[in-house]
Amino acid sequence: MALEVDKKRLRTTGITFGVLLGVVLTVLSIISYYIILSATSVVLISSTPFLFSVLLPIILVVLLCLNFRKRVGGWWTMREAATGIFIMFFTAFVIQFALRDQLFAKVIEPHMAEKTQAAMTASVSKFLTEKKTNPDIIKKKLDEIHQDFEAQKDVTIGRQIVGTGFTIIFLFVLAIIFAAFFKKEAQVYNPPAA
Repeated sequence: MALEVDKKRLRTTGITFGVLLGVVLTVLSIISYYIILSATSVVLISSTPFLFSVLLPIILVVLLCLNFRKRVGGWWTMREAATGIFIMFFTAFVIQFALRDQLFAKVIEPHMAEKTQAAMTASVSKFLTEKKTNPDIIKKKLDEIHQDFEAQKDVTIGRQIVGTGFTIIFLFVLAIIFAAFFKKEAQVYNPPAA
């Protein structure tokens, strides 16, 4: 017989840590945006998203999962871990959507895509010019950047709903993967009756 985690504590801790994760991820993405705008190096522009969108968030999630497990008693089954971690991820997704995608991108910085495109275009153009690249290749590369940004602008409500559905499925799968790493089931000794 395994020890069970209090379901209310699991949910409230998941929501609390999800709010924390969402706020920190929002701050990291805003910092990343401003670094990209101020960067003149192609290396910095290409490495910043990886650092702020992949590496630092993974480290943060690992620390939160370890602390989460400790907060709910130090033991949780695979199912409890997956449930708690999914609640944390989903809450973080909602917080990021509200703060970054709605408040920051639409109210505070409504021309975010154009500014990012201008920074990338200037940086890539400078880099390729310094490397004495053929002007036709430079023009082709800048056209590719322009087309990538134009494709991102054409977002309909239907595409947003489908994207949200895929994101929720991805968060669930990611929660299961993290749960597999962070589950820790209590061993209860039940001696046989003599």
